[in-house]
Amino acid sequence: MKIATFNINGIKTRLPNLLAWLEREKPDVACLQELKALDDSFPKAELRDAGYQALWRGQRSWNGVAILSRGEPPVEVRRELPGDPGDDHSRYIEAAVDGVVVACLYLPNGNPQPGPKFDYKLAWFERLIEHARKLYASGHPVVMCGDFNVVPTDELDIYNPRSWRKDALLQPESRECWRRLLAQGWTDAIRKLHPDEKIFTFWDYFRQHWEHNSGLRIDHLLLSQEIAPFLTAAGVDRWVRGEPKASDHAPTWVELDLG
Repeated sequence: MKIATFNINGIKTRLPNLLAWLEREKPDVACLQELKALDDSFPKAELRDAGYQALWRGQRSWNGVAILSRGEPPVEVRRELPGDPGDDHSRYIEAAVDGVVVACLYLPNGNPQPGPKFDYKLAWFERLIEHARKLYASGHPVVMCGDFNVVPTDELDIYNPRSWRKDALLQPESRECWRRLLAQGWTDAIRKLHPDEKIFTFWDYFRQHWEHNSGLRIDHLLLSQEIAPFLTAAGVDRWVRGEPKASDHAPTWVELDLG
């Protein structure tokens, strides 16, 4: 079972890129973030023609998340992160696919910091930590993935932290939330299989960062204790970032031998 996460950065603009990736890599489950489209603009017909069923929650101009699956449709569990009924941002969706609970998330960026956007990021992270604790304790096999908007370390997860030191993605508070999340027992799939390798999932559009491989690792797949033993491979489909009109993220994936 191949499960991938991909910040598409505008599904209407980058639908050809998405379809080309699905055709070539054929993930069984694909979690998308930053749809930047309303629900009725979601390309369900095109995705169905490509062999994928979908569950999505859109939002005008920004945010928006979706879970795609090949074959049987994903079974909705929830469409929002618990803990704040007044939060109307479309950043979380959760579904069951072939016996696996898949949580797709788009954690707030938090810039500029300090300020209300960073406060919102940390508050959202706290809600995620609480919900993740319950997911982990549920006994179900869970894959929690998406754009976490946090760079875990200076050494392996960013090309050079110097110019990013004031960014919300590298703040001690963001990294402490990440540490507390993993301390529940989650397995960071990329780091589990590639403990000493610099791996990036995001290259912004400025200063030829893609051309110079000046990237960050901010897209993550976390595995619960029930499913982590079945991890066989994990990686990044870097070729997608090099395509015309590409998203600034590349799809990140795991393969699980579930028998």
